[in-house]
Amino acid sequence: MAEPIRLSKLMSERGLCSRREADVFIERGWVRVNGVVVDTLGTKVDPSSVVTLDQGARESQTRQVTILLNKPVGYVSGQPEKDYKPAVVLVVPTTRYAGDRSPQKFEPAHLRGLAPAGRLDIDSQGLLVFTQDGRIAKHLIGADSEIEKEYLVRVAGSLDERNLARLNHGLTLDGAKLKPAKVSWQNQDQLRFILKEGKKRQIRRMCEMVGLKVLGLKRVRIGKVMLGDLPEGQWRYLREDERF
Repeated sequence: MAEPIRLSKLMSERGLCSRREADVFIERGWVRVNGVVVDTLGTKVDPSSVVTLDQGARESQTRQVTILLNKPVGYVSGQPEKDYKPAVVLVVPTTRYAGDRSPQKFEPAHLRGLAPAGRLDIDSQGLLVFTQDGRIAKHLIGADSEIEKEYLVRVAGSLDERNLARLNHGLTLDGAKLKPAKVSWQNQDQLRFILKEGKKRQIRRMCEMVGLKVLGLKRVRIGKVMLGDLPEGQWRYLREDERF
């Protein structure tokens, strides 16, 4: 028989919600295990248990928002650092993209629990996702995530075919081999990187290893969601018809 597991962890592993959300749902009596309400935090259950969410939990999830921001250089993705502001300070009514097609009206409650699903370095720009939905966060940045992230990278230096092949598959960072990437020339001084992982400053470090200097880096796609014509420093809501 398998070892019992914390209910909140099991819910997160199954993609029902984040562990933090699971604790809230459990406390509110919105979680059933094999048809029985469980409302005690820390409860351990059999990993094969049938876990269901009550209507209250499902309604809570439908109210959660996901926001797409075109982060400028000079803002950090998460917690404030030194004299740098977190990018979430740009999510205010006045910076909402005029072309946002979502019918969602901005509410201060949309900032509560809003967290970045992935990082974008302070000296990089482009698509940054903020979400209240733990399912989306896990999908984008969970340990087993296979979501592609696409970047346009302006570089200085020369790159021969051998080193281009190494960028695609053949480099090691922090003692571990990198997953295969898709790297190709976009134009004379710009490379296109498509990655399925996001180690700290990964692209800059990869370029350094083959003798290139990064002059500019912009993320233009996460999964099926494109940055598109979203202006720098502005944001919009993820629409109901969009999926990563």
